[in-house]
Amino acid sequence: MTVLVGVFAAAVTAAADTALEPVGYRTENYRAPVPATLKGAKVVTTDETVALWKDKSAVFVDVLPHDPKPANLPAGTIWKEKVREDIPGSIWLANVGYGVINKETEAYFRKGLQSRLGDDMNRKVLFYCMENCWMSWNAAKRAVEWGYRSVLWYPLGTDGWVAAKQPTQRNEPY
Repeated sequence: MTVLVGVFAAAVTAAADTALEPVGYRTENYRAPVPATLKGAKVVTTDETVALWKDKSAVFVDVLPHDPKPANLPAGTIWKEKVREDIPGSIWLANVGYGVINKETEAYFRKGLQSRLGDDMNRKVLFYCMENCWMSWNAAKRAVEWGYRSVLWYPLGTDGWVAAKQPTQRNEPY
């Protein structure tokens, strides 16, 4: 009986650390537990991600949001640009992981993907952000809906990458 209670408790704890896969896109609270699945995509582990990076068999897409410097800051205002260290060789398509994107962001997203994939809808493309970040889930889901057939999602993102002592590189948005 004690063993069954322990197994049940472990299952409940694991379930509490992930969310159910929604039908649509996540549109709020983007830093929260994410699902363990993404229909139409393959969820990859850190070891699988490292192997894909080392053999250069996938295009890596970082979707972390980025706030550019506001155009009309008052004179004398100090603006400190946030530095993004991500997986070397990644394209950073900032702000494409929101649940709702406007036509300009969609065009930017499609152009960014095409800059690395061309018209190859079968090439492996790996989306990531940070751990517990719905931005990468949303972006990967959107790519699946657009017809990309080899979509990979790395839910641990740069947090998992850094924890595995893998190299990072400063990046700028595409």
